[in-house]
Amino acid sequence: MRVAFAGTPEFAAVALDAILAAGHTVPLVLTQPDRPAGRGMKLQASPVKQLAQQRGIAVAQPHSLKLDGKHPDEAAAARDALLAAQPDVMVVAAYGLILPQWTLSLPRLGCLNIHGSLLPRWRGAAPIHRAIEAGDAETGITIMQMDAGLDTGDMLLIAREAIGADDTTAALHDRLAALGGRCIAEALAQAAAGTLQATPQPPEGVTYAHKIEKAEATIDWRLPATDIERRVRAFDPFPGTSFTVHSGPGEGQGGAKGDEVVKLWRASVVAASGRPGEVLQAGGDTLVVACGAQALALHTLQRPGGKRVAAREFLQSCTLPASLA
Repeated sequence: MRVAFAGTPEFAAVALDAILAAGHTVPLVLTQPDRPAGRGMKLQASPVKQLAQQRGIAVAQPHSLKLDGKHPDEAAAARDALLAAQPDVMVVAAYGLILPQWTLSLPRLGCLNIHGSLLPRWRGAAPIHRAIEAGDAETGITIMQMDAGLDTGDMLLIAREAIGADDTTAALHDRLAALGGRCIAEALAQAAAGTLQATPQPPEGVTYAHKIEKAEATIDWRLPATDIERRVRAFDPFPGTSFTVHSGPGEGQGGAKGDEVVKLWRASVVAASGRPGEVLQAGGDTLVVACGAQALALHTLQRPGGKRVAAREFLQSCTLPASLA
């Protein structure tokens, strides 16, 4: 089939590669405009754009697809490009823009979305993060027929994936990206054969995976250790959880008082107790901090401007106060 594709990050690039590998023709790719990235903040093409250019596929990068929005000329140009592409179907994966009705109804088979959860659980922007944060035992991929709602369309294909006790968002993302590629290839095969069947989402069990905010990264030691440990894994690689080491007089740089924000990348729950934020152990390979319930052993940490290091190396370079609260 002729498959238009809309997506931006690596998750979407994996799906685009799978569609091409399945032998479909991709006449047009929509992706987000180039963004500043890296230390030099130079404009960088999205992973989807990079793959499309490698395969010689036409790329459109409108800031919006709303014909009556802030960028009507860009939206009109994207519409003209889609009309010229004559797609049978559009596949959407982590595109990052709202698709107006004209886009949804343009392909004869509509728009299929690759969503990283078992709908209706975790509709929204951050389903992988929120599933780990909530302690879900499994997640998966749902191929959905898109409608005007937020991830409310009919389900076309579902595949499940277990969430391991040590899974981070980075690790789970990669497995779900590969699973999403396999699922969309199967869904397109069924669509071409006319055997793809739609099932409405049940009204029960709807949850929303709200966008991850940087403010959530700050550790609240009053929470149970299990909650903090899940958040550590959920926020790896972005935005990363962190806590502040408050320095006393003469302990900061240049002999002045100063605070240091430390990122925590790996931790485990231990059976200990104390005042939330109290440093229970800090020696050798062991760094244990009390939480609202139980305690947390901190295993991998990162000081500002440094690299991720084990607790032993961190403790050798940083003097901790009696409490991190």
